[in-house]
Amino acid sequence: MTLSGIEPGPLLPKVAALWQALPTVSPAALAVGAGSAALIFLLGLWRPNWPGMLFAVALASGAAALLPWPIETIGSHFGGIPRGLPAPHLPAITLSLVLDVLPAALSFTLLGGVESLLSAKVADGMTGRKHRSNMELVARGIANVASACFGGISVTGTIARTATNIRAGARSPLSGIMHAGFLLLFMVAAAPLASFIPLAALAGVLVVVAWNMAEKKEFLILLRDWRSAVVLIATFALTLVVNLTAGIIAGCLLAAMFAILGHAVAKEDA
Repeated sequence: MTLSGIEPGPLLPKVAALWQALPTVSPAALAVGAGSAALIFLLGLWRPNWPGMLFAVALASGAAALLPWPIETIGSHFGGIPRGLPAPHLPAITLSLVLDVLPAALSFTLLGGVESLLSAKVADGMTGRKHRSNMELVARGIANVASACFGGISVTGTIARTATNIRAGARSPLSGIMHAGFLLLFMVAAAPLASFIPLAALAGVLVVVAWNMAEKKEFLILLRDWRSAVVLIATFALTLVVNLTAGIIAGCLLAAMFAILGHAVAKEDA
């Protein structure tokens, strides 16, 4: 099935679109995706120190290359990954252009900073370390400026990639540096191999990441206190139904309101 417009972002329209597309499901793609997720889970139980995600993607890519399965790959869907990097150059800078992009730039800066710090906070909880907020934001800004000189787009730290990295064994910022180095090496030397990676295998990896990111025990613990439960459910629901920004804003406002009310009650009791 091909959507008539852009892919819906909110949850409910997305579920409706997926339901309509259910009759067009590909058995081969479903088998590759489910098999990749199952292999990652099994290797995690049997050999937790092995890179299960790498094994799953590699095996799925080999199967897609050798077997005549009607399955979409990075190469068939996107045309592969370009080899090498474009030469650095500065864009044309004019006052009118600066004024045009300034609102969007400020939005990206604020939202990117919030998402990066939220991702760092999640990483702290998963690793037991403590991030440095100023260094995170400064480094993110420098990286985005440098990326723009090569035609790149602005990026943020994201919970999905961070959780995947930590679940794969990462414990320090060195893993992020190595990640960037391996991506550069892959683009320069092994970009043609990426054409064989099935999109369904990547979907299976994301299913595993989403499951591992769901802190089930912590969720239940937070539900024991009604104030924490209200903040958690409101943030969770709005993130699903609207977007991450709406969920964060609602959660922060509710938490601030409860803190102010609690402080006022404490002063009256005193």
